[in-house]
Amino acid sequence: MIQRKICMVGAFATGKTSLVARFVYSIFSEKYQTTVGVKIDKKIVNLPENPVNLIIWDIYGEDELQKLQMSYMRGCSGYLLVVDGTRKNTLETAYRLQNSLEANFGRIPFVLVMNKWDITDEWEVDPAEINSLINKGWNVVETSAKTGIGVEEVFQILAQKIMET
Repeated sequence: MIQRKICMVGAFATGKTSLVARFVYSIFSEKYQTTVGVKIDKKIVNLPENPVNLIIWDIYGEDELQKLQMSYMRGCSGYLLVVDGTRKNTLETAYRLQNSLEANFGRIPFVLVMNKWDITDEWEVDPAEINSLINKGWNVVETSAKTGIGVEEVFQILAQKIMET
């Protein structure tokens, strides 16, 4: 079976750990748990041509005090760039991370995850900005770790992109 390492990256408290918990264990907790370092999980994604065992590295969130350790990204086949739609600054962090990752590792498949879609009435991210990214060729998926909307889809899309490269 094919195995591929993927990483969850983004600002702190965007829902990276909750997305992994929903995807791998089909659970959601309202309790916030800060990721210290990295947490690793696995799940098989069934693609039409082949099952792929995703080794999911849930990396701590970036903030003013803590920057992403590029060593965690080594050997990564793809990543989910997670944004909290209720906090516009997390999209700025995502831009910075994507530029840094591309500068360090070249073009690696990624999907921009617009998380917390279940509370769009609190969103700060402008839909026009999301459309602009889609027009640039970025894959953007709206998700909710709480309700499960888009979660399976985002991992499927990333796995497919990885297998096409």
